[in-house]
Amino acid sequence: MTPNPFADLPVIARLPPEAALARLEAMGEPLEKAEDVEAPVAFETGRPRSLRDWLTGGPRPWQHTAHTIGFLPAAAMPGADGLLPIHGVGETQADASLKNARVSVRLNALRVAAYPGAGIHRILFDFYARNQTEGGGEDLHFNATYRAREGERAPILGYPIFNGLSVGTEGVAFRFHTVNVKNDDDEAILDFLEGDSFKAGLKLATTAQPAIAPLSSMALGVTKALAARNRNVSVQDMFIGLDFSANAMGARLAEGDVIAVQIPETLVSVWDWSLWAYDRAQGRIVDRATRRTLIPYNYVAFSVTRYEGA
Repeated sequence: MTPNPFADLPVIARLPPEAALARLEAMGEPLEKAEDVEAPVAFETGRPRSLRDWLTGGPRPWQHTAHTIGFLPAAAMPGADGLLPIHGVGETQADASLKNARVSVRLNALRVAAYPGAGIHRILFDFYARNQTEGGGEDLHFNATYRAREGERAPILGYPIFNGLSVGTEGVAFRFHTVNVKNDDDEAILDFLEGDSFKAGLKLATTAQPAIAPLSSMALGVTKALAARNRNVSVQDMFIGLDFSANAMGARLAEGDVIAVQIPETLVSVWDWSLWAYDRAQGRIVDRATRRTLIPYNYVAFSVTRYEGA
């Protein structure tokens, strides 16, 4: 696994207050002064909150850096309520038949509960994996751009990312990174990435392909260049390794959907996936109680399925 290529381009929630405010103001986000961001004030419960949280009703979804990971097995059966249950990724059992197999990875959901700015967001999505080819491996980066209105999901389902990714015997690692793009000068680049040539995903082989390295390098370069622009900002960055071990900690590789929700660190230990489920009729994740309430945070869901191609 290569070092994090975005280490020098942290998500907005990890930026120093002055730098974060400069980015947000350039994007048209109404905020208080820099000195107010970290100024603690008393709340009714006695828990300290920043003045910005006090004035706006709480931190926004893009202010969090932690993620909770859920898993929806491909063979999941609906419960009595007709909903498909979602489990914590640590509860998943590995599918040993995927050792040395090839898989396809598709993006099934990109929900924008709130990203910096307002209106329709143009989001650059960078997805990383390592292809375990004969005689070694190759690092892959694939990027695409999607449009999503604040509080809604991007209109995507089954968007191809990697076709024929070789898993190997140890499993596979994924990383995704999203950039909220507001710089008008970057529109041409995003229009190019929305072209039909990018909608087929990255088709892979069992042997190293000479063209893959420069393509992946170009994709990574585009993401890093856009993330560094003043009116653009990284929002989500998440790494997950899926393996075949029996360790209590970690996540296992199996066919199904991996769901990564960007939440406050304080919720990681108490998040209960049994309260949420997938409604196939609506095509969205809902709470079991009302079947209407949506997860109030940003999330990404991608599927891993056995590759059936040649």
